[in-house]
Amino acid sequence: MRWSGIPRDECVVRPARRGDLREIYLVEVKSFPFPYPMEAFISLLILFPKYFFVAECGKRVVGYVAGGRRNDGSGHIMSLAVEPRHRGLGLGSMLLSAVEESFLRVGVSRLFLEVSTSNKVALSLYRRAGYRIVEILREYYPDGSDAYLMFKELSN
Repeated sequence: MRWSGIPRDECVVRPARRGDLREIYLVEVKSFPFPYPMEAFISLLILFPKYFFVAECGKRVVGYVAGGRRNDGSGHIMSLAVEPRHRGLGLGSMLLSAVEESFLRVGVSRLFLEVSTSNKVALSLYRRAGYRIVEILREYYPDGSDAYLMFKELSN
């Protein structure tokens, strides 16, 4: 399969590096109406490098997933995004698998994430991956819209 002139086999998921932060932030801004600030990504990369991955196609970052650990020892997927013109090609699933495997390697088997109730594409991705809705978070976003809290129990 080809998109943007780049063969799919030239896409890889790899650990994020400091030099990727600008491109990660550009994906974020293109993906969300209320993007995290650059400082959030710098902090996540410093605090939780094991749970931060990028999808790179043709030497360009086109997606990322950033996670961390909660105080109760469970994992938290903070954000996952794929550049709009690269969506629907399996990169989100690849990123989600990479971060889940990373959590499992360190013994974390319970994962949580929040997703907008209106983000049907992301909801579909997470449901296919085995996440289930456990709560509605009312007025979660700055515009007053709701989010779902989703949960998954990982297994080897």
